Parts: sequence; structure tokens; C-alpha cells
Amino acid sequence: MKSPGNVLLIDDHPVVLGGFRRVVEDLADDLGIGQIHEATDIVSGYRSFHKLRPDLVVSDLSFQDRDLSGLSLVRRMRALEPDVRILAFSMHDDPVVVSRALECGALGYVLKDAPTATVIEAFETVRAGRGYLEHRLATSVAMLNMRGHGPTLGTLNARELQILSLLSKGKSYRVIADNLSVSYRTVISACSSMRQKLGVRTLAELIHVAVSRNKLDVGT
Repeated sequence: MKSPGNVLLIDDHPVVLGGFRRVVEDLADDLGIGQIHEATDIVSGYRSFHKLRPDLVVSDLSFQDRDLSGLSLVRRMRALEPDVRILAFSMHDDPVVVSRALECGALGYVLKDAPTATVIEAFETVRAGRGYLEHRLATSVAMLNMRGHGPTLGTLNARELQILSLLSKGKSYRVIADNLSVSYRTVISACSSMRQKLGVRTLAELIHVAVSRNKLDVGT
């Protein structure tokens, strides 16, 4: 059964996890929050979600070397429990990533380096069932949607974004395959798909797109 008022925090950085937990604990009495649960990776995060069915999930989007794998986690949680309220808590400030997180099912998005007051506002807003984006992020997402009709990173799926992020950091096909637990052929196929979507011909041009735009290489 669903656990009223429970919150699940998912992040693989102990300091970040502990800090957000303290924020939630300070709000617990005023907001009627029940138990606060934690998970430090995608597998345990999904298992905890499946078991607890919390009202609200606060989740990072990047775990260890698997950049943006949290997007798939958000999508899976939303598919399992359509009413869950998910707040993405991430260092990725790229509008493509923000937009994709919302498409996957996050109700709100807040940056890890945001002031505490902003983080609290995001938490309270999403818990109340309303969408939340900081003004700067909302503006950048709106501008992204208004840009030209040519191919952009917004055409890439979550897996392709993961692979492009790792390519921009100089990772080889083999290392990317190992990091993402996929086959070597899957990585090659994804790169081929991205070249077509982005209108580039070579791997070097593909990497140049990621690095020159600094689209994804913004930390975890």
C-alpha cells in the first residue's frame, strides 16, 4: 500500500544525501511528512520505490559513471506509480537535460548549487503537486523550445544523452559500454543514430558537438 507522507531520497553522494535529509527533517512537522528513506544507487532506489510507494521522490540524475541514468529511473518510477511526485535534484543545468527530465516524469527540477531557500521552495511546491522550475531554468527551457527546426540535442533519447556525455569526456566505445552495462554494438548503433539526428558525419564531429557546446559535461 501507498505510505502517506513518506519521502524517498536517491543520491550516490553521502554529503548531498545527508544535507537534503536535514532539509526535509526541518520541514517534516510543518508539512506532515512521515518517514524519510534513502537509497544510494539506481537499483536500490527503484527497489525502495517499488516497496514503499512514497508520495514524493527526490532523485539525482547521474550515478557514479553512468551519466544521466537517473532519467530512466524517473521514467520507470512514473510508469509504476503515475501519481508519484518526483523532484529532480541535479548539477546538470543544460535545458536539454532539464526538458528531458520533465518529459520522463519529473514534476520539478532544482540545481544542487541552488540556495537552500530555493531548494526548500522546490521541495514544498512539488510535494503540493505543482510543477517547479527556477526562473533561469524555465527561461532556458522555453528558449530551447523556441529555437529553430533543425536537429538539436533535444532529439536524442536518454541513452543517447548518456553516451554523448561520456564521449565528451574522452571515453572510448568499450569503456562506455562497460560503464553503462550495454554491448559494444549498442554504443556503436547509438553513435550512428546520433550522427544522423545531429547532422554530422564522423565521430570526431559528434564529439565536437558535445564538447564545444558544453552541453553535458557539467558534473554530477
